[in-house]
Amino acid sequence: MANTFGKLFTLTTFGESHGEAIGGIIDGCPAGIDLNLETVQYEMNRRKPGQSKIVTQRKEPDEVQFLSGIFEGKTTGASIGFIIKNANQRSNDYEHIKDAYRPSHADYTYDKKYGVRDYRGGGRTSARETANWVVGGAVAKQVISEIKINAFTSSVGDIFMEKPYQDVDFSKIESNDVRCPDAATAEKMIARINEIKKQGDTIGGTVTCVIQNVPVGWGEPIFDKLHAQLGKAMLSINAVKGFEYGSGFCGAKMKGSEHNDIFNANGTTKTNLSGGIQGGISNGMDIYFRVAFKPVATIMQAQQTIDNEGNIVEMHGKGRHDPCVVPRAVPIVEALAAMVLTDFMLLNSGMKL
Repeated sequence: MANTFGKLFTLTTFGESHGEAIGGIIDGCPAGIDLNLETVQYEMNRRKPGQSKIVTQRKEPDEVQFLSGIFEGKTTGASIGFIIKNANQRSNDYEHIKDAYRPSHADYTYDKKYGVRDYRGGGRTSARETANWVVGGAVAKQVISEIKINAFTSSVGDIFMEKPYQDVDFSKIESNDVRCPDAATAEKMIARINEIKKQGDTIGGTVTCVIQNVPVGWGEPIFDKLHAQLGKAMLSINAVKGFEYGSGFCGAKMKGSEHNDIFNANGTTKTNLSGGIQGGISNGMDIYFRVAFKPVATIMQAQQTIDNEGNIVEMHGKGRHDPCVVPRAVPIVEALAAMVLTDFMLLNSGMKL
């Protein structure tokens, strides 16, 4: 099982949704970084469950305990070990899926691959694992502090925020429960999520991420293209079904004369349909991309499925689940982007750690 992310700046994680704890080891973090642990906890609070009425009501403090690699507020260059205790498990909520598979969930494929399955909250396949990623991303953000990474909810179902990213006020992202920086659109999104929740159903949406101040030259031209690694990271997030950067799929409808970003004398470009990346290498312009999230697979409605003996059975969802994962996914998208960029910063600088 692949449990390590990155090449030089790496995160190796452990734990299950309803185990004693989750946690990880961050390797490759340069020594001498002033690490603000309150900032790390702030990022964790953005992701944690139970923070509003439109997300799962599981109550987890998600307090991070660092075990190594930090001395007197600075990183030492050694492995940074951390742990997050699970405090609010209700494992009995999952007894009904002990021998049955939830439609469109990882239950079936995991069981067939490994021959054993921790059915409590999805075990290792649970999005609870992403709390570890937010810790890694919170550290990475402080390594590349000059780079600004802002993600926000850009759609829920068929409700879209129409503003181009250049007109978005990032200071408004945390002003509402859905993390949409446009107040009028956010209100519609929240109403839609609440409507879906009352029906015992779920809904998907998109997160847009904008990265500013990335120097020219990060990324490789062949297999380690910057956008390819960002795409791999985003597609690793639970429930993600799509990734596009720059003009994305809309670029496929354009002519070259419409799509080409014309240079200014200083190397910047008049437009940015390339999304800040050309030939797999950052060009100094803003990097922006969009991530699509499907509706959560566990719904509070009766569904037909199969059990582990192949019998057709009826299942009704139970437990505490997000009616829409998108608001809590915003800090996860930022965290993975930060780790990818920190890795490329180290690869580009040739640092020996």
